Amino acid sequence: MGKSYTSPITSVAGRSPHLRRQRGIRRPQSGQSLVEVALMLPFLLLLLLGVIEVGRFLYIGILVGNAARAGAAYGVQSLVKTVDSVGIQNAADNDFQNNGQNVGNLTVTSSVSCGCDSGGTITTAACTGTGAGSCAAGQWAVTLTVTASGTFNSLFNYPGIPTSLSISKTAVMQVNQFG
Repeated sequence: MGKSYTSPITSVAGRSPHLRRQRGIRRPQSGQSLVEVALMLPFLLLLLLGVIEVGRFLYIGILVGNAARAGAAYGVQSLVKTVDSVGIQNAADNDFQNNGQNVGNLTVTSSVSCGCDSGGTITTAACTGTGAGSCAAGQWAVTLTVTASGTFNSLFNYPGIPTSLSISKTAVMQVNQFG
């Protein structure tokens, strides 16, 4: 009959004592990892909320800037639309509202400035009255400035940080005088 071979390293239970020693070390480490995750979870969630709030703030800032540009784009179509403050307001409101925002949180103001453009340098002049619309040197330039102001409302109340912040963006465009 054949002899059975027994390794001198194996223990009575049939396993290496070295493996048993490693298994004993792993149990406390898995519990330690769980405790570390439990301790860090509130900080990670707070960091995640901060990233979400900053992202929302930047998004509202982009929407307010887009609304100012939409109002300015409406106003610069012609000289008549430059002074149509209701039309400028509606264009800005429509752009802001189309992105799911409440137009009650948006305020739009516009102003017109005129002058003579001589090589890229604009000398300010009155938009109405004597001499308006003509320049001795260069060409007549009409500029529309639209400022949109919106309100960012925070989802949560953080200590030391206001729950609502005002965001203001300005768009400046040259008026199309030939339209």
